[in-house]
Amino acid sequence: MAKKAVKTITKKKNYPAKKGKGKFSEVQGKYCVRDISLAKEGKMLIDWAESRMPVLMYLRQLYSKTKPFKGYKIAGCLHVTKETAVLIKTFEAAGAEVSWSGCNPLSTNDAVAAALAADGISIYAWHGNYPDFYWCIERTIDIPPHLTLDDGCDLINTIHEKHSELAKNFVIGGTEETTTGIHRLRARADAKKLYYPVYAVNDMETKWDFDNVYGTGQSTLDGIMRATSVLLAGKNLVVAGHGHCGSGVAKRAKGMGANTICTEVKATAALKAILEGHEIMKMDEAAKVGDVFVTATGVKDIIRKNHFLAMKDGAVVCNTGHYDAEINIPELEAVSKSKRTIRPNCEEYTLKNGKKIYLLAEGRLVNLAAAEGHPSEVMDMSFANQFMSHLKLVEAHKKGQKLPLEVMDLPVEQDEFIATAKLKMLGKKMDKLSKEQLAYINDYNAGT
Repeated sequence: MAKKAVKTITKKKNYPAKKGKGKFSEVQGKYCVRDISLAKEGKMLIDWAESRMPVLMYLRQLYSKTKPFKGYKIAGCLHVTKETAVLIKTFEAAGAEVSWSGCNPLSTNDAVAAALAADGISIYAWHGNYPDFYWCIERTIDIPPHLTLDDGCDLINTIHEKHSELAKNFVIGGTEETTTGIHRLRARADAKKLYYPVYAVNDMETKWDFDNVYGTGQSTLDGIMRATSVLLAGKNLVVAGHGHCGSGVAKRAKGMGANTICTEVKATAALKAILEGHEIMKMDEAAKVGDVFVTATGVKDIIRKNHFLAMKDGAVVCNTGHYDAEINIPELEAVSKSKRTIRPNCEEYTLKNGKKIYLLAEGRLVNLAAAEGHPSEVMDMSFANQFMSHLKLVEAHKKGQKLPLEVMDLPVEQDEFIATAKLKMLGKKMDKLSKEQLAYINDYNAGT
């Protein structure tokens, strides 16, 4: 079938930005970042990440020759880290025009954003862009995009709710990076309100069994320690949620000598936590004994007023779920008589009863707001999945294939390709089944 033409459209732009406080660098219609003079520092961070992401760099080398994304525009809404920069530059090398914003007000590395802007990438992101968070997302849509790459569904929701004609008649498809976003997208699809197909990148084994578990586990503890410098050994560390992310946090905390307590609403997840050596309690009870609290559920109001009042003096509270709603901060403020920033990313709340509670990273993703996010090595696989999933969307479009308006699973072959490539880059080898062993597996008459 002949290649399907890529549609073009023009959109009225809305500039300048509402910049708020601090130094800003902006080129109308191209980028808005904190300070373009940080580009050299950002370039070195990106160089470091590239040296730790061999699978994505292999894909860049492979597809920079054929440029399968030539003529396609991608809007991305994902944490602006050094690892994300490697993904953006890989898309660009493969022919795409890319426009990007951060998916959390506190997760942008300003030096990385500056480096991308200096390299000609349309990027609208800076650390602490609270009032302009959705303004930045709107600017990425100005190109406008044939494809979307989202982390938390804010980009997809913005297009669907405010630019429905774009969603229905122009966007080819998209991808979603995180568990929370997948939940929201499936709810949208069930309501028949999803207007273009989206691949569930988060649900790939080479994503959530590595990124969510090992990435979240290590980077969350990294954020806690940078913000507090507390000793975890011997402390009671409470993790709300024992899914992929929560289990990774609990596992790493236990390895550092913490007494780990998990709270859950799912029986099988609670049993897994017990068998992995963690205590299970209701949050009402855990609040009384915990020293450090981490929420990892994707659900609002996990830690509330009654929990704050029950906590020990000096308790540390943080969140590693996508949104900042897991910790009810308005209720914390309501029971407090004062607060102050006592360390970077660490606010001391003095309650009316005299106790002190320490909230990290304003209740946002502690691993990204107070640290650097996941290690490059684990994001290598996640972002290889993103690249290959967008490649599938483009290939289907070129063939004129109409994909269903739903959240789509990706084939296990993609997992196997990425895992095999990663092992090869690590210099590791696996056994292979012989023809006789393969035949035995499929022999339904074989028995004892």
